Amino acid sequence: MSTSGPDKLSWRHLKIVLKNKMCLRNVIMIANSCFELGYWLSHFKTSLTIVISKPNKTSYNSPKSFRPIILLNILGKLIKKVISDRLQFHVVTNDFIYQSQLGDLKFKSTSDAGIALTHVIHMGWIKNMLTSTLTFDIAQFFSSLNHHLLLLILKKADFDSHIVKFSSNYLVNRRMYYVWNNFFSHFVDVNVGVGQGLALSPILSALYLASFLEKHLKNLNLQISLLSFIDDGLLITQSKSFETSNSHLYCSYNVVFNLLTKFGLLVEHSKTKVFYFSRSQGNFNPPPLNLLPIGGPILSPKDSWQYLGFIFDRKLSFHNHINFYVNKAISTVKCMKILGNSTRGLNPHQKCLLYRSCSLPIALYEF
Repeated sequence: MSTSGPDKLSWRHLKIVLKNKMCLRNVIMIANSCFELGYWLSHFKTSLTIVISKPNKTSYNSPKSFRPIILLNILGKLIKKVISDRLQFHVVTNDFIYQSQLGDLKFKSTSDAGIALTHVIHMGWIKNMLTSTLTFDIAQFFSSLNHHLLLLILKKADFDSHIVKFSSNYLVNRRMYYVWNNFFSHFVDVNVGVGQGLALSPILSALYLASFLEKHLKNLNLQISLLSFIDDGLLITQSKSFETSNSHLYCSYNVVFNLLTKFGLLVEHSKTKVFYFSRSQGNFNPPPLNLLPIGGPILSPKDSWQYLGFIFDRKLSFHNHINFYVNKAISTVKCMKILGNSTRGLNPHQKCLLYRSCSLPIALYEF
């Protein structure tokens, strides 16, 4: 259930309104007019941001200790969802987004990323090769996208001129005010990036990355693959020696870092990690990956590696992953005891519904 935005309406209210055929026709007319005129109503450019403190933080002196929740006008959210679906259909049917780009696209999820990586690893083992991976994170990704460059990318993707014109208007003159406890701010301009959590942000950010990353990595003529999930990138290489793998990872990471810097994006070296997959039964002691020459750290792999919610070990046994999520699901079930007993509180049907909606998805990686 979503929280209402500045217009005080929720999805439940909108569904009731759209049951009226006249109202539905008017909404469709507004959406089509936005496309044809290349204009996004100023009413839809206003947002409310609620600042919530993250729990269990030792200090709240840093902005990273807080989570901003953006609330938008409900009708604008509906129209943007429709526009986003149109854009995704266009880029997918024209193969503008490469197949390994999985983040926030329709019918793509973290499960697809985990399955794709596992498949690559097993295929490498068939050829007696070890698989080496390097993950990197793009800091402040959505708020760092350059508007002028994004519009050029839309033109390159052969979008209709109306869509390009609409996008240029959509990205500017946005305003917001924020609420922090009992404090209400004045309106401020937010004309940077595309805004995280908005309906159009996933497809626009995917187009931004698709324009350069995959193409330049192919030009390296190295056995290197890229798996992208929004602002989390994963470089994959396979070889029969650690030295060759580290060399490929170093070269490709250097290219990616320089490219992202030129496009106005920043890679957080502190979040860069390396991990190796091998079925070797003997001593497993891979050498560290030295990124100091390009401003990064010296990376040494740990016994396990967490990626998109999965917990990998080098032999893909998934023991750590299973233990973690089973214990988490059991803890959730135990917490349900305080919500009722045999005489009061939740009845058995409600407990069953709570278990299926809150505990079972954790155990089955569906949350």
